[in-house]
Amino acid sequence: MKLTTTKEKILEAILIAEKVVGKKESLPVLSCVLFDVGRDLLVRATNLEAAVEIVVPCNVEEKGRVAVPVVVLSQTLRSTTSDKVTLRVDDRNLVIESRGAKTLIKAIPHEEFPLFDGGKKGSAIKIQREKFLHGLQAVLYAASPSMIRPELGSVYVSLTSRGVVCVATDSFRLAEKKISGIFGGREEMELLIPLKHTTELVHILERIPGDEFEIFADESQLVVAISGVQYTSRIIDGTFPDYKEILPKTFASEATLLKNDFLEMLRKARVFSGNDQHVGFHVYPKKKVFSATARSNDIGEMSETIDAALSGEDLDINFHIGYLTDCLQSIESDSITLGFAGSGKPLVIRGVSDQSFTYLVMPLNR
Repeated sequence: MKLTTTKEKILEAILIAEKVVGKKESLPVLSCVLFDVGRDLLVRATNLEAAVEIVVPCNVEEKGRVAVPVVVLSQTLRSTTSDKVTLRVDDRNLVIESRGAKTLIKAIPHEEFPLFDGGKKGSAIKIQREKFLHGLQAVLYAASPSMIRPELGSVYVSLTSRGVVCVATDSFRLAEKKISGIFGGREEMELLIPLKHTTELVHILERIPGDEFEIFADESQLVVAISGVQYTSRIIDGTFPDYKEILPKTFASEATLLKNDFLEMLRKARVFSGNDQHVGFHVYPKKKVFSATARSNDIGEMSETIDAALSGEDLDINFHIGYLTDCLQSIESDSITLGFAGSGKPLVIRGVSDQSFTYLVMPLNR
């Protein structure tokens, strides 16, 4: 195997593959990327649940294969100062040569690299990359990090002729993002993408240019193809909770306020909330008071009132600060509405000028 390419192209491929590389010590080859050189260079990585293949344009002098640890390879390429690099196999090991530098990386037998069925199944759906990426980013933090209940440890994606809906919940909070005008065609699709693979997919879509990408899916597998990159992952064969049933239809109290004022108030409360990270809201529409309090026996306490347009009943209610701040990055509106369903009932947060995002969070019992 021997080829020449630019540092920029090969490093970009490695940075994408690095996110998908496995970590199992029992299978050292999973910590490697596979270079498969034919007409072009194919960079492959897998963790047995997902896989990625990146086409890297290059000048091929000799075909071949080699598998090397991605960490060593990534660090080597990052430190290379030359614009062009030559990769070749010498005695089954990888040699990287650039201007004034030569590095040999011990390889692992490429025959051990697992095959991954990444065939495109079914018809393709073309989707706008940037809008879909924003949809996933707006909700993925709300998914459970545990796969004990796979449907809660996944991001639900619904594609219909009306647009795309992305939803995630860990049963304590729920985030929903609706996106219109994101793809063409009449195809409909529902996907449950595990959080780990959603994060991998977001990493790829962030790094790869292109206005559109293609999605192929069946009952167990998702394939995404964009600009010479093909990402394949398993999806959950299950049913996402009927979350629309738990969204309150009416609210006992409502507050409309500036998002930055709310965020700054939460930042101050976090300092005094201690390990519990609890914040109390006090909504008194008749007195025109919206305030927050936080208290820690070790640190002290705080209380702050901010300007807000209020309506409804008086209410005292507590929440986890982290669950409130997580959603604010997903709201593009400068002003937000807090809809309180009542004591012991959920809070719904929406942007005033953008109703495409809905966030529900359950209160604390104390």
